[in-house]
Amino acid sequence: MEFKEQIKQLGDKVTKLRDQIQTEEATKSAFVMPFIQSLGYDVFNPMEVVPEFVTDFGAKNIEKVDYAILKETQPIMIIECKNHLENLDKHYTQIHKYFHLTKARFALLTNGVEYNFYTDLDNANKMDEKPFFSFDLTTIKEQQIKELARFHKSGFDVNTILTSASELKYSNAIKNVLTKELATPSAEFVKFFVSRVYDGKATEKVMTQFTEIVRKTVDQTFNDIVSDRLMNAINQTKPQQVETDTANAHEKAAEESKIVTTEEELNGFYIIKSILRTSIDAERIHYRDSQTYCSVILDNNNRKPICRLWLNGQTKKYIGLFDENKKETKIEIATLDDIYGYGTQLVDTLQMYESEEK
Repeated sequence: MEFKEQIKQLGDKVTKLRDQIQTEEATKSAFVMPFIQSLGYDVFNPMEVVPEFVTDFGAKNIEKVDYAILKETQPIMIIECKNHLENLDKHYTQIHKYFHLTKARFALLTNGVEYNFYTDLDNANKMDEKPFFSFDLTTIKEQQIKELARFHKSGFDVNTILTSASELKYSNAIKNVLTKELATPSAEFVKFFVSRVYDGKATEKVMTQFTEIVRKTVDQTFNDIVSDRLMNAINQTKPQQVETDTANAHEKAAEESKIVTTEEELNGFYIIKSILRTSIDAERIHYRDSQTYCSVILDNNNRKPICRLWLNGQTKKYIGLFDENKKETKIEIATLDDIYGYGTQLVDTLQMYESEEK
């Protein structure tokens, strides 16, 4: 299952169960731990995720944060959890204190429904007052899932996230300003339009009149833009043939229903993605599963196979590598970690497709 589907399914789970969850511990178990797992981390491996992490870095009094995610024994992100009924704003001071007691560059404050990510963009080693990235898991948007994917274990990179965080911070601030102005236009916002379309003096009566005009006009303009884009999308969509062989369609549906992407296949895919991300945008690496093997492909194109993982229903595990003629060679592997030993071949295959395109 791809990361996007994992997050959406978790959001559906939160929506269904939130009324039944009454305590902070239940929130952690039902919502937060599955969220950490969706990021590719093993919550039962103390080398990756440490519960009740001791934040005694230079502190007189030892404090404990709910979770710390580690990389090479060092915390890269700390997570403080609250009951899903709690208002997160009340707990900013607590996560702010913990941030300064560890070497982690990122802090996450969550109640299992809302997620606030913090770092130190404004002043080095001092956690910002506002999160650079926030979302509600029950209503998470496609773009937010893409931003969240940067925190996945397979592609976690501090510098990349910090660059994105800086842009997100100002982008979110602009969105908030626009949202407020569209709902209730301020005097400055209205005056901007009055100065450009009205020749007379901006008296109090004129400003009152234009406030409603601006609100209605802006609202209608946004509706028109959305409508135009929808029509363009519809007009550009080519009609597809509807004649299909019913028997073949049923057979294909039955075949696809038997396909189950296992956790081992996903872990193998994430390893391959982490190897290739230094050579290409990680979002171009996809997988397609079948009953017998899981293909890792470039640009979601079956004609650009990078490798195959033969892990289903077999006593032995194999990785299938492709040569310049796209001929596959199956190589036995003892564990998924053996995949790292074929990094050069994987990159060579990737570069072969890139050269063909050029």
